[in-house]
Amino acid sequence: MAFFTAFIALFLLASPATFSYGEMQPKMGVCYGELGNNLPSPEKSIQLIQKLNAKRIKIYGTNPKILKSIQGTDLQISIMVPNQLISAIYNNQTLADDWVKTNVVPFYPQSKIRYLLVGNEILSSQPNSTWFQLVLAIRKIRNAVKKYGLNKVKVGTPLAMDVLESSYPPSNGTFRSDVSETVIEPLLHFLNRTKSFFFVDVYTYFAWASLPLQISLDYALLQPTNITYTDPVTGLLYTNLLDQMLDAHVFAMTRLGYPNIRLFVAETGWPSGGDPNQIGANIHNAATYNRNVVKKFMAKPPYGTPARPYTVIPSMIFALYNENQKPGQSTERNFGLLYPNGSNVYPIDLSGKSRDSEYPPLPNPSSNRRLWCVAVKGANLRAMGGAMSYACSQGNRTCDPIQPGGKCFNPNSLAVHASYAFSSYWAQMWKAGATCFFDGLAFMTSKDPSFGSCKFPSIDI
Repeated sequence: MAFFTAFIALFLLASPATFSYGEMQPKMGVCYGELGNNLPSPEKSIQLIQKLNAKRIKIYGTNPKILKSIQGTDLQISIMVPNQLISAIYNNQTLADDWVKTNVVPFYPQSKIRYLLVGNEILSSQPNSTWFQLVLAIRKIRNAVKKYGLNKVKVGTPLAMDVLESSYPPSNGTFRSDVSETVIEPLLHFLNRTKSFFFVDVYTYFAWASLPLQISLDYALLQPTNITYTDPVTGLLYTNLLDQMLDAHVFAMTRLGYPNIRLFVAETGWPSGGDPNQIGANIHNAATYNRNVVKKFMAKPPYGTPARPYTVIPSMIFALYNENQKPGQSTERNFGLLYPNGSNVYPIDLSGKSRDSEYPPLPNPSSNRRLWCVAVKGANLRAMGGAMSYACSQGNRTCDPIQPGGKCFNPNSLAVHASYAFSSYWAQMWKAGATCFFDGLAFMTSKDPSFGSCKFPSIDI
């Protein structure tokens, strides 16, 4: 703690150049996932990537067709060792050598392989032995890279935001106690020694969607507004959520004695669609966020972050396509810049040269920046009835419209009535601390449940 306190004092006196890495040029990339059964060929995909004016791509493996397709282009590529190979590689240098010899050497340097990532968000899985094998596997892969003279290839591993146990305020950024000493410190030592990057997947969407009433949507979208946040320890002024999240990693690394390891945004993005309970997932917000990300990271001179002003931060937007075979909620299948037929979900120029005025108008989200609280489908009817009775007993005339003769009485359905009651109660009481939960019987939605003359109360965001 004494070291960290001393660093804060020095940091506040440091010049911006302290954290500047002038040798890098701003280049936006795109993550090229392949979890779809209707995606264009690698050759066609590379053409589409070039049309987007991307300069980097990230793939989640070593597909030789993709590696061959980028030959003769100026695209830099990031490739990946699969998670399932880490346990085999960590104590077997021969296997690491063979993997690099088979998957990297035949394509280098004709394919501009610049980053070799070992695993993908390993520390986000349930605790397992792979966590503690990760850094040893990274070292083995690095040894193989050196053995074959792949001098332009940096080795690392991408981690998600959940590697932090504290990120607010940014100056309190702290790595999780279950991995800080055993995994993160050795990883940072390796990255610092090899002049590699701390690769991080950062999504303001998920942070905002978990606290939509506490975090401004515009702040999460990187929209220019008068909304700011001042870190109470450093006095640094933040104008968007992404900078806060990135600087939390900077301070977490500093806390462990590594203040100068470069950041690389290995993934960021915003979904253009989702399930009814996945708020804010629409084309308008996705286009707004990703265009603002491009403007931020392609700026000259670079913006950096408040903790590292004027610093180039390499970045990748997730993802190239809407991938129909990705598991999970619908948002997972709607992060793409392109539909599988190659058409734009929304226009975007990853060079950063296009102005907002050059893009066609975006469709307005149907929610008009409002949220409702509705009943979960298939919930226990008896429990729902009890929750509805509680909601109706609170506030001012909370449930009048669902009484007989009211505008929302028909259809005379418990689910419809409960949804109205939940929304009405929440809209009246949220400022007093009420939530949209009701013991798991309700969820927030940005899809307006109103019908006919029945208008459900909502909360503005």
